[in-house]
Amino acid sequence: MVLTEHVIQTHGLTKAYGPHIALDSMDLKVQKGATGLLGPNGAGKSTLIKTLLGLIVASEGEGSVLGYDIRSEGVDIRKRIGYMPEYDCLNPDLTAIHQVTYSGELLGMNPKVATQRAHEVLEYVGLRDQRYREVGTFSTGMAQAAKLATSIIHDPELLIADEPTNGLDSQSRKFMLNTVKQIVEEGGRSLLMASHLMDDVENVCDRIVMLHKGKLIAQGRIEDLKAIDREVEVHAWGGASKLEEHLTDSGLTVRRTGRVLRVIRQDETTYDQIIESADATSCQIRRMHDHEPSLEDLFLVIMERLGYEVKSSKDLLSPSPSARKVDSPGELLP
Repeated sequence: MVLTEHVIQTHGLTKAYGPHIALDSMDLKVQKGATGLLGPNGAGKSTLIKTLLGLIVASEGEGSVLGYDIRSEGVDIRKRIGYMPEYDCLNPDLTAIHQVTYSGELLGMNPKVATQRAHEVLEYVGLRDQRYREVGTFSTGMAQAAKLATSIIHDPELLIADEPTNGLDSQSRKFMLNTVKQIVEEGGRSLLMASHLMDDVENVCDRIVMLHKGKLIAQGRIEDLKAIDREVEVHAWGGASKLEEHLTDSGLTVRRTGRVLRVIRQDETTYDQIIESADATSCQIRRMHDHEPSLEDLFLVIMERLGYEVKSSKDLLSPSPSARKVDSPGELLP
């Protein structure tokens, strides 16, 4: 174990499956608190998580989780972190209380202590009255809550949650997000949350790590990254296409959705350029103001810089069975 200020840290981390590079020389630093893990399908998110847990051996490079080496101390890492996978991992024939107790025992907890703790965490995740029901009879929301309970029975310092709100209705989704947020803010724990829902990440996380084709393309505080490009939002009427063309010809960068144009603010003269272009194209500006960017906006800007023409994050992030196969070595090896 090596003491470090980061809960997760890697240097030159690489994982290859034959000719396919799933992780490409990744230098990652995840600080305490809540961090979102983002990236298009096949970016390497699942491979990264499994490598950090010591379930997959890296081809090159090094890394640590909570100060423990991912190559040689995987067992120690798995004892000290909580892992909530995206896939089904519960025994449908066990009651919730026995499922969660068993998870504690697997971590080395005394059976009596594990049972007592199981009651506590099931109440914490909203399953107090469902403790003695078989997991196989649970709704999707209840099953996700049970998975969360199994991952926090030992009060881990770091929780790794892979798509924790996947398949949940709005009420269950809100409860799940509030619960993991409470774990971080009130419990003083850290979270690495992989999600394809930008609103979820922005609701819970202060920082993001973004991957693309196995490479780390962005990491840091969300607010700092949003400052990369400030935009002016223009609501145009009667000639939005001509206005867009004129602004582009003037050297400005424009993103357009219908009558709404977002223009990258270069400096104070950008506003004058927009007005001059509107006058030149006889386009009426109904409203113009500085745009407050969201995490969705940040994602789209980064992907556009990489050459992707996408209208929303759902175009690239929505999970699908075919997309999940990208991170599976069994799909790549003959």
